[in-house]
Amino acid sequence: MPKQHFSHVSHWVFDLDNTLYPAATRLFDQIEPRMTAYVMDALGVTEAEANHLRMQYWKTYGTTLAGLMREHGVDPGPYLHDVHQIDFSVLSPCPELAAHIRDLPGRRIVYTNGTAPYAERVLKARGLSGLFDAVYGVEHAGFRPKPEREAFEAIFAQDGTDPGAAAMFEDDPRNLAAPHEMGMRTVHVADAPHEAAHIHHHTDDLRHFLSLLT
Repeated sequence: MPKQHFSHVSHWVFDLDNTLYPAATRLFDQIEPRMTAYVMDALGVTEAEANHLRMQYWKTYGTTLAGLMREHGVDPGPYLHDVHQIDFSVLSPCPELAAHIRDLPGRRIVYTNGTAPYAERVLKARGLSGLFDAVYGVEHAGFRPKPEREAFEAIFAQDGTDPGAAAMFEDDPRNLAAPHEMGMRTVHVADAPHEAAHIHHHTDDLRHFLSLLT
């Protein structure tokens, strides 16, 4: 049973997108076109070129923004504000998930490659507001994104997270490598499992998985 593997955990770290809401909600179907449009405007490229760069930078740097900053000196503030102007009504509250998160012993935080204000809007739409001790966005890591270890170290230093007593829940397998190296328990949250040495557990239903821990 998973519970025995989490008996030492007192710091619970949750990714946001496609982790605290189902990937089937497809929130990024709204965000990605806005990213592409921003890249087109900022770099003066075609839609096809912008789509290519968006994906290339995500694969290479962890986020499209990181690539835009490093390769082109794009200001992160306006970009992040623009791409997150979306309709959050597609999200719905999940009282059972909220109850299981509330029952977790210790400190609970959200850490996202989005911004903290964006995360707060997602949490509100999911009925998860007020359940977390802190919400951290990419801005709190100096705009360094997951999966960079330095980004995790920056967030954990700010929050006082003890990696040896922590668990990380995340949909992107890349973003579990550094937490694993740091001594955290890692949980991959996605429809399909990803076999890797740095992933301890997989679940396609976070609500059910958390119910096994409390």
